[in-house]
Amino acid sequence: MHTYIPRGVCSRQIDVELDGDTIKSVQFTGGCDGNLKAISKLVTGQNVDDIVAMMEGHTCGRRSTSCVDQMTKAIREAQAKAADQA
Repeated sequence: MHTYIPRGVCSRQIDVELDGDTIKSVQFTGGCDGNLKAISKLVTGQNVDDIVAMMEGHTCGRRSTSCVDQMTKAIREAQAKAADQA
């Protein structure tokens, strides 16, 4: 499990678990509870590259980022950490 502290969004923490290039789980702490639970369900079991391509750069209101954009950063960080440990 990789813990990421997002910046510029309502969620306070994103926990990511990968199984190779597949997203095993994503859990948000804080933020829009219902929406983020739904996002977590939608991305579970999906390919990392597919989800990052789809969600990266998504904004929230006037913010230059969003919880799902921050999630893509968390996923890439988890992926890099796993590669370093291999």
